[in-house]
Amino acid sequence: MKTEDLISAIASDAASSPRRLRPAFWAALGLAALAAGALFSVTLHVRPDVDGALGTVRFPLKFALVGCFAAAAGFAALRLGRPGADARPVRVALALAAGALLAAVVVELVATPMGGWTTKIVGRNWLLCLASIPMLSAGPLAILMVALRRGAPDRPAALGAAAGLLAGTVGALFYGAHCVDDSPLFVAAWYSLAIAAIAAVGGAIGSRLLRW
Repeated sequence: MKTEDLISAIASDAASSPRRLRPAFWAALGLAALAAGALFSVTLHVRPDVDGALGTVRFPLKFALVGCFAAAAGFAALRLGRPGADARPVRVALALAAGALLAAVVVELVATPMGGWTTKIVGRNWLLCLASIPMLSAGPLAILMVALRRGAPDRPAALGAAAGLLAGTVGALFYGAHCVDDSPLFVAAWYSLAIAAIAAVGGAIGSRLLRW
């Protein structure tokens, strides 16, 4: 095969990768949610006061904040799955999600007397949070990794980290239904730490598994 023909074939395959990747990604995301939900149903449970919690601000806000990171991670995974993709929009999406969390933290600090900050941060179940989110995220991470192998990333570690971030948010969204600690300070401290750990694992796995 001539060099020009090889280059054309690679370019053609790269151009088609988003079409192959997107259906696999969305199917994997659905399976990831099912896997996390099934594990949640047999290991944890929805908090007993969920009806009352839905009438508060902090409980729904917790899901909205995690959802912002889930949306940013999904966008990042689809974009970084293509070769030569511009990563700047990914950084903007992640910055917006982080900005939403930071804004919620600032409002919480203003609304809560300083003497209550430590109680809000530590909460009642920080250790359970650190254990449960990775547990609920492991299956989704494996499923997403398989789907993302259809892509053609030139930054496999970054793509793996995006998959880990997305898997971590899937686990966190389910865990949030059980968690009785709703303060943005708790979310920023412990949810973020657990999700970041899954993102780091995803980056390490992706650096090897997602090469092409």
